[in-house]
Amino acid sequence: MRKRNESVTVEHERAASAAVPGPLDKGCSLRRSLRLPASAAAEGMKRPLGRRYGLWFRLRKLILWLLGMYIAIPFLVKLCPAIQAKLVFLNFVRVPYFIDLKRPQDQGLNHTCNYYLQPEEDVTIGVWHTVPAALWKNARGKDQLWFEEALGSSHPVILYLHGNAGTRGGDHRVELYKVLSSLGYHVVTFDYRGWGDSIGSPSERGMTYDALHVFDWIKARSGDNPVYIWGHSLGTGVATNLVRRLCERETPPDALILESPFTNIREEARSHPFSVASTQYTDTSLDLTGSSWTPSQQVELNLQTMRM
Repeated sequence: MRKRNESVTVEHERAASAAVPGPLDKGCSLRRSLRLPASAAAEGMKRPLGRRYGLWFRLRKLILWLLGMYIAIPFLVKLCPAIQAKLVFLNFVRVPYFIDLKRPQDQGLNHTCNYYLQPEEDVTIGVWHTVPAALWKNARGKDQLWFEEALGSSHPVILYLHGNAGTRGGDHRVELYKVLSSLGYHVVTFDYRGWGDSIGSPSERGMTYDALHVFDWIKARSGDNPVYIWGHSLGTGVATNLVRRLCERETPPDALILESPFTNIREEARSHPFSVASTQYTDTSLDLTGSSWTPSQQVELNLQTMRM
């Protein structure tokens, strides 16, 4: 009996020792439990590849969209005259934003007065008049009547015709007013109809008539003081049209200054980057606007007429 009991206990001890894993068996079982399945490892490798393909797909989609717009814009310009006028004038681009054009003092022009003139019925244009540096101290706090009478002082007057986009309150334009004022000039500038706070729809005829109205307004108050016309970019087209009108009625200005002029509006459009996509369309697309501005061809004629 004792031998039989001893054999039973030995068998139980062997079974218990076999059931409890040793140090080596414990490490192996942990390795088995930590080992990932083959499918999970494959999915982990696919994630960075999927992200790369996703970014490349988005980038390619963006490039194709930009290329499509680059090709489509010239055709839209060709088919829609209203878009042509918007691209030429860019009067919807108002930079800087959120400025009050009624208060030129906010732009550092403490010696400037804001006017509103009416060239035609239902058309109102905003005008800035900056006096010469010699009148800066006297100009503070003065009303519109004082500024109008100041045009009769012994200082020349520059009528500045700005280019497309922006307003008369553009930063680079304001700096030019300050420079010309410090040199002893009255500076009168305005926003064409449809620009800034001016009321009306822009057109070549309307912009020229606005400039003619402001010129006559200046001459009625400046007496015998010289009046110079300064046009910049798109304003050179307005300036040459204005000088042509003045020469036709034998009242030419004392000088014409053209800054960054263009030969004609069609060549200007042809040199635009968008015209490369469809050159055959840009040659005549802007004919629909009825534009005839050719500043460089008219300058010599205008200067000869002013010398006579």
